[in-house]
Amino acid sequence: MKSITFDYKNTCQINGSELDKVQKELPKEIERMNAARTSGYDSDYASINLPFDEELLKAVCARVKEKKSLSPTTLVVIGIGGSNLGTIAVLEALRGKFYNSDQEVKVYFVGTTDTDHVNDIAQITERELATGNNIILNVISKSGGTTETIANFEVLLEILKNHRPYNYHQFVVATTDENSALWDIARKEEFAVLTIPARVGGRYSVFSAVGLFPLCFLDIDIKKLVEGARSGCALSTQKNFTTNYAAISAALIAHHYRMGMIIHDTFLFSVALESLGAWYRQLSAESVGKAQTREGNKINVGLLPTISMGSTDLHSVAQLYLAGPNNRFTTFISVAHNASDLVLPTYSEFESVVPAIQGKSLQIIMNAILQGTEKAYAHDKRPFVVWEISEKSAYYIGQFMQIKMIEMMYLGFLLNVNPFDQPEVEKYKRETREILRLS
Repeated sequence: MKSITFDYKNTCQINGSELDKVQKELPKEIERMNAARTSGYDSDYASINLPFDEELLKAVCARVKEKKSLSPTTLVVIGIGGSNLGTIAVLEALRGKFYNSDQEVKVYFVGTTDTDHVNDIAQITERELATGNNIILNVISKSGGTTETIANFEVLLEILKNHRPYNYHQFVVATTDENSALWDIARKEEFAVLTIPARVGGRYSVFSAVGLFPLCFLDIDIKKLVEGARSGCALSTQKNFTTNYAAISAALIAHHYRMGMIIHDTFLFSVALESLGAWYRQLSAESVGKAQTREGNKINVGLLPTISMGSTDLHSVAQLYLAGPNNRFTTFISVAHNASDLVLPTYSEFESVVPAIQGKSLQIIMNAILQGTEKAYAHDKRPFVVWEISEKSAYYIGQFMQIKMIEMMYLGFLLNVNPFDQPEVEKYKRETREILRLS
C-alpha cells in the first residue's frame, strides 16, 4: 500500500547544509529506536512495539466479544488526556463528527468534571438503563488515580448499580496499569481488566488497550489500524534520512524552534481530522515542554502547539498568521481522496458573485484554497511543511499517528529533553488532592 506524502523542500527556508547539521544528530537515536523494536516493553520507546503485539490484539478482541454478548446499546468511555484523545481522533477521522447518528452502539466520552456535561451523559445513561437497554462503562486511567476519571466513574457506576444491582460488574471494563489503585478495585469488584504496559505513557497509548478496546467495540478495523502503524514504524526507523519523514519533520521543527519559531501550528484541511490535531497538541506539549534537560539542567524548553482548521480559520486567524510576528512553524495536513465529491451546479447568475466555481467539485475548491494558502505563506516567507494522507481509512490514520509519535521522540532527543515523562502535570494533581482534602 502507499504511504502518506511529505513535502518540505521548497517551503522551509532551510538550506541543505543546515539540514545536514541537524541530520547528523539523529543516527544514534535511530539506532536506539531500532534496538527498542527487539526489547518489547522494557524501554522508554515501549509504545512503538504496541502495533506488533498479537497477544494484545487477541485479548482486546476477546474482551470486546464478551461484552458485546450483553447486547449493549451504549459505550461510555471515561478517561482524560491520553486516555481518550487518541480514540476520539481515530473515531472522528473514520466516522466524521456525527459518528453516533447511524451507529447501532452509541459512544460518549467523559473527560472533564464539568458538572453539566457529565450530567448530560448521566441522563443518557439513566435513560438507556431505565428502558431495559444495557451499557458498558470503560474506565481508563493509566495511574489508576486520576481525579477527574475516578470522580466521573463513581457517578456513572452509581447509576449502573441502581439499575443492575446484582450484576453491574459485568458491564464495566477497567483499563489501567497492573497493580494500580484502579486495578485493585477492579479485581475486588470483578470488573474486566485490560492492562497498559508500564512504560507506555498515556499520550503514546492509542495502540494499546486504551484505544483498541473502544475502537474495536465500535467496529473500527483495528487490525488495519495497527497494520498502518507498523508501516509507519518501518518508515520512521529507517536509517535513510531522506525518506525517514518522522526524522526529517522533527529536524525541521527543532531547527525552526532554535531560530525563534516557538509556535507550531497544525493546520488541518479536513473537518474530520480536528481531533487528530487535539491529540497531537497533547503529544507535543507534554513531550517537549520541559523545565530540565536530560542531564537535569534548567532549560524551560518547548513549542506552543496550536490547531487551525482550513478553511474556517483562514477567516479568523490568517490575518495574524500572515501579518503578525514570524514566530510560527506550520504543518499543513490534508486528505488526497475523500469518500464523497460534491459538485456544484452550473448557475450562470452566480458567476459574477464568485467566478470560476460553477460546475466544480468542493474538493477542487478546497484544494485551490489550500494551494493558495501555501503560496501566501511562501510569499511571506512563513515556514511550513505539507503532509497529505492518502485517505481517511484505518490503515492510513494508523500510519500517520505512528509517524507523528516517533517524530515526537526524535524531537525530544534533538531538544535534549525526556519526551516520555510529564512531571509538572503531577503538580496540579497534588494541589487538587490537598484542596479536596481540606474542603
